[in-house]
Amino acid sequence: MDLEQVTAPLPDGTPTGIWSQNATLTATGELQVAGVRVTELATEFGTPAYILDVADMRARAQAWVAAATEAFAELGGAAVYYAGKAFLSKAVARWMYEAGLHIDTASEGELRTALAGGVPGSYCGLHGNNKSVAEIELALEAGVAHIVVDSLAELELVARIATEHDTVAPIYLRLTTGVHAGGHEFIATAHEDQKFGLSIATGAAQLAIERAHAHPQLELLGLHSHIGSQILATDGFARAAKAVLDVRAQAAQRGVVIPEIDLGGGYGVRYTSNDALPPAPAEFVAALAGAVRDHVAETGLPAPHIAIEPGRAIIGPAMLTLYTVGTIKDVMTDSGPRRYVSVDGGMSDNLRPALYGADYTAAIVNRQADGAVQRTRVVGKHCESGDIVVRDVALAEVAAGDLLAVPVTGAYGRAMASNYNMISRPPVVAVADGAARVLIRRETIADQLALDVS
Repeated sequence: MDLEQVTAPLPDGTPTGIWSQNATLTATGELQVAGVRVTELATEFGTPAYILDVADMRARAQAWVAAATEAFAELGGAAVYYAGKAFLSKAVARWMYEAGLHIDTASEGELRTALAGGVPGSYCGLHGNNKSVAEIELALEAGVAHIVVDSLAELELVARIATEHDTVAPIYLRLTTGVHAGGHEFIATAHEDQKFGLSIATGAAQLAIERAHAHPQLELLGLHSHIGSQILATDGFARAAKAVLDVRAQAAQRGVVIPEIDLGGGYGVRYTSNDALPPAPAEFVAALAGAVRDHVAETGLPAPHIAIEPGRAIIGPAMLTLYTVGTIKDVMTDSGPRRYVSVDGGMSDNLRPALYGADYTAAIVNRQADGAVQRTRVVGKHCESGDIVVRDVALAEVAAGDLLAVPVTGAYGRAMASNYNMISRPPVVAVADGAARVLIRRETIADQLALDVS
């Protein structure tokens, strides 16, 4: 691998799509985020820590709302749902709502977090392939915008609970379109051989539409599609949109006019300079709007109201993880020397590299890096050889005690964090306008021991 290609330069005024918009370098080469130096953040909050550039996150959220509003203004309108599974806290939920977004949740915990953040139930959706009775009851009680039904069995369960509570459940039906997009197999979600959705090819989708339409306690609001994650091109979204809209047209021929279509998320971001710059929000939604426009022209049906679900594209680049360097050692490999730089976190705060080989970059951020550039692997402190934070990056001379930052960790870093080796999960620190505050405090050993009832 060409080390120059996996080196992400620190912000120098040139947008890279990797570091957040308000990450800049001081005259001495230190990184600062929204006017706060990383040495100050490390001193006050410790490391590892997730650092959220609030203004960057807000700007990305507003860009998605503006793009969707403009693209669908003359069609059926659009709503943007922030995919809370990427990262959710009460404050983030509130900020998304203030920016005009709805919140997409996938569990009782996510839904209760959104509600606790002041988001009305009508601005929330509930996802999931195996929802509990408690989750469905909470969704109905909160008056969510919709429950995304994932299977025929779940359709029956939602109908039964709605009947027991003498209410009508607003539902979307999640369809399996067969459009394969995204990177690793684990994050592609629209092929037949996986756990999500009602297959169009087998007829399960059509059967679910018929049953939902006929049931008095179900309101069939829409159809839903999600084709995968970390997608860096628009064509897959357009193909999936056409597949779902074709199902809508077929349903209309049978007398069932479905008013809403949720075209999901999966919009990719740039993790390293190996990655292409992703399309802008306006480019993604233009592809979707084109499919809707063709559907309306071909069928004569009224345009559906559209929903989309960006998560990673909003929160991912807005956050970095700050570590302190510990042990450093050089080894010889078949392809030459490699330096191993150990940090005070690892797979417990970012599982994605171990889970499906996700690539990141890193930089020394407390000073101007100097010395010869070396082939470096950044690793964590866990008892696993697969505990890799950054597989390959070109770093200049590194010393114990240096601060190292890994950008683009907002999506699925804290959300997937664990206590492996009884390591406590890091805090999330929000930085804006030269000030920092804790959104989620650092977990302590006492917190972990408090769960132990033995």
